[in-house]
This record gives sequence, C-alpha cells and structure tokens, in this order.
Amino acid sequence: MLGQKLDILKQEWIDVVFTDRNKNYGAYELRKKNGFNTTKALIIGVVSFVFVLSLPTIINIISGFIPKKVDKVKIVPVVLQPPPPLNKQKPPPPPPEPPKPKIDQVKFPPPVVKPDNEVKEQPPTVKELEVADPGQKTQKGDPNADIVINTPVGNGDEKKVTEDENKIFVAVEQEPQPAGGIQKFYEYLSKNIRYPAVAKENNIQGKVFLTFVVEKDGSITDIKVLRGIGSGCDEEAMRVLRAAPKWKPGIQNGRPVRVQYQVPISFALQQEDQ
Repeated sequence: MLGQKLDILKQEWIDVVFTDRNKNYGAYELRKKNGFNTTKALIIGVVSFVFVLSLPTIINIISGFIPKKVDKVKIVPVVLQPPPPLNKQKPPPPPPEPPKPKIDQVKFPPPVVKPDNEVKEQPPTVKELEVADPGQKTQKGDPNADIVINTPVGNGDEKKVTEDENKIFVAVEQEPQPAGGIQKFYEYLSKNIRYPAVAKENNIQGKVFLTFVVEKDGSITDIKVLRGIGSGCDEEAMRVLRAAPKWKPGIQNGRPVRVQYQVPISFALQQEDQ
C-alpha cells in the first residue's frame, strides 16, 4: 500500500480528513467538488478559446447573409468649356540680306578637270577680273557700301599650351626597361633578396606586388605596396627595389617622361629533400 499512488481528493480520504469536523464549512465543499469544478473550468476555457479563434469566420459567414447597402451614385452634369484658341506663332522674319559689296563681283566657279565638251560654265575673263572681284555669284557692287574685312573673331590673348613636365604616364610609346633587360632585373632580385626570418619560421610564401615611378633619369621613386603578404616580406621587397640600378626611362613624343610601373616580387621557400 505504501508503493501505491494515493489520491487525496477521493471521497474516502476527504471523509477521513473531515471526521468529527464541521462539514458545512466551505473547505469540505471545495474539496468534494474539486474534480467537477476543474473539468468545468477546462471545458469553458477550451470553448472560449475556440470561439475567439472562430470569431472572424463567424462574422464573415453572418455578413454574407446580410445584403449590402447599395451606394447611391449622384450624377452631376459637367459643362466642358471650349479649349482656348491656339496662339499660332508667326514665322520668323527672313534673315536680312547681306550688304552688297563695294566692288562688282563675278562668279568664279571652282576648278574641276573635265573634258571640253562637258564644260558648261565659263570662268570670268581677264578683262572682267580687271574691274571685278571673283565671288560665289555674280552681283553688282554698291560704291557707297562699307568695306568689310574678314578678321579673326575675338580679342583674347594667345596662350601657348604646355604639357606638365611632372605628369606621370601609365602608358607611353616606349616602356621603361631595366638596365640589361627584364631577365637581368629578376636575377638581381633573386641574388639580393634576404628572406625575413619571421616569414621563414611561419612558412610565409607568395608574391608582393609593388608600384613605382621610373623618373626621367631612370631612377626609381614613389615605391608603394599594392598587395603584400606581411611578415617582413613587403619591407624587404621595397628595400631591394629601392637599391636597384637605374632603368632606361620611358619615351613619349621623343623625350623621356615619368612612367608608373608595376612589378611582382616572389618569395618562395626551397623544399628540403627528405
């Protein structure tokens, strides 16, 4: 019996607890009706929850049976005003006729080489050119007209455009070259690079991309690291490039100019034979 599960809410236990006690007190009635009240509360809660969830559906079903009120449309007559008259723009006046020349002009057709039988227009004779000027068309001159001389338009000062001597070119007619060629340059790098101890201990390998400017005298300046691998390799690459021999400068329009150049420097550890 000790191992069995006891239900202290059974009627027998309630009677034992309230033996020789006032059973008309509220505690006896509460314990007696505890199961009924719990079931009743659970049912009411479930029904209320289901009702709240179903309320929108119930409202839609009920509203479907109720006829909707027909909106009355009030028709108001609208009187449209006639469109305003279009203002027809007057055509622009013809350009003024150019002033007549002071001296008579005779039409002087441009010279075109053709056979004699195809020539239709005859050039003015020497006698006509003695008293008239050649022009685009034949017209009488006005002795009272002003003499018009075709002069350059504008009164600005003439400025000579000069190119910036310190301009750095990216592409030129003749690219700068290391002394002895690019192969000699890479041989110089391989002989003079000292592998940083930190990079060697951490097995750091790769390429350091540098950009620099080859000056007019072939010297290397403005060395920058575009993409490095760290651990001292970037600084070592800059040191070796800074100490490199002078290059042949780049040529643009027949003269040496400053040219920006880019070069990769490789750092690779030799594999030891096992």
